[in-house]
Amino acid sequence: MKKLYLSQTDKKISGFLGGLGEYLEIDSTFLRLIFLFLLIFSGFLPGLIFYFIATLVVSKEPTKKD
Repeated sequence: MKKLYLSQTDKKISGFLGGLGEYLEIDSTFLRLIFLFLLIFSGFLPGLIFYFIATLVVSKEPTKKD
């Protein structure tokens, strides 16, 4: 079963969009562009609040031990 995590390898700020890209199997750059457009057209504040809450709610990716 797949689970959404904050990415530790594909992150620019918190790793939320990188983790979402891994979860949805979509390029995270595409998700970042979509988020940027939504951020601009929503007036910044709603998008920033969503990103902040998502970062707090989604857990960090567990470290892989060999």
